[in-house]
Amino acid sequence: MTKEEVEEEPLSPMARLFQLQELDNCIVTMIGFKAKLSPDIILDDLKHNVYKHPRFCSKLSDDGARWIKTNVNVEDHVFVPDIDPHEINEDGDSFVDDYVSRLTLNPLDKARPLWEIHILNVKTSDAEAVGVMRCHHSLADGMSLMSLLVVCTRKSSDPEAFPTIPAIKRRGKTMSHPFSDKGWFLRLIFVIYSTLILIWNTIVDILLLLATALFLNDTETPLNEGAGVGNNLRRFYHRTVLLDDIKFVKNAMSMTINDVLLGVTQAALSRYLNQRYGDKDGEDGTTTSYLNNLPACGGYVGQGFGM
Repeated sequence: MTKEEVEEEPLSPMARLFQLQELDNCIVTMIGFKAKLSPDIILDDLKHNVYKHPRFCSKLSDDGARWIKTNVNVEDHVFVPDIDPHEINEDGDSFVDDYVSRLTLNPLDKARPLWEIHILNVKTSDAEAVGVMRCHHSLADGMSLMSLLVVCTRKSSDPEAFPTIPAIKRRGKTMSHPFSDKGWFLRLIFVIYSTLILIWNTIVDILLLLATALFLNDTETPLNEGAGVGNNLRRFYHRTVLLDDIKFVKNAMSMTINDVLLGVTQAALSRYLNQRYGDKDGEDGTTTSYLNNLPACGGYVGQGFGM
């Protein structure tokens, strides 16, 4: 990669936060494909599209405070490991999980743009090949990653056409406040009340933020055991969930897809913590799934693990 510096731009506050050594936050994305992947095709698409996203062709300055535009050699960012068939042992899913987990031990090279793609032509339970994309969270958010992936793909029915994104369906008219059809005095009272509530919540959030920065610490749980320790291995497991099932729950409960996914994630974490606390407190190392083993917090005992 050449070091031709074109322009510099300071990092945003959130980008600086993600660059802290205690966080060093990366996004790992796994995509399954119905056919084996050709590295040459992927390299060619990246050469024609990566320059459209400034963060993907920028590197950090030496002091880590600015983005420096640079030329990108995409070959340095695409990895195709030589996979031994005996290493897979007819279990492609475990191999992919192990491979992605090992990536957490290798930090991204900050001398070049902070992203990389790994091509795994390994057959799993639901794919013929898997692509793994890893980029630093200071580089992009979810929308930026999705836009990059979209411009690097084409329709199967028309190899020259970009994929089409379904139009967003509006939920309908926004509900008006309860005093919209009342007199001006009641509307004024409602506006004053809403403003006071907003000010109060803002003050509480600011005080909690300051207290957290000064002396409040996160509660120690099995989820953060070993957090912050150098070269701490993060174990990745992936599961495939049918979109039709998620939509079924969404429609039945009149919510969004994000609501369903958040609820499933919360339920899974609660069940995991309930099991871990049960194992820790049980004398024989076993626990009963229907018992609530979650510790009380401020006089409240969580009950969210039964979903």
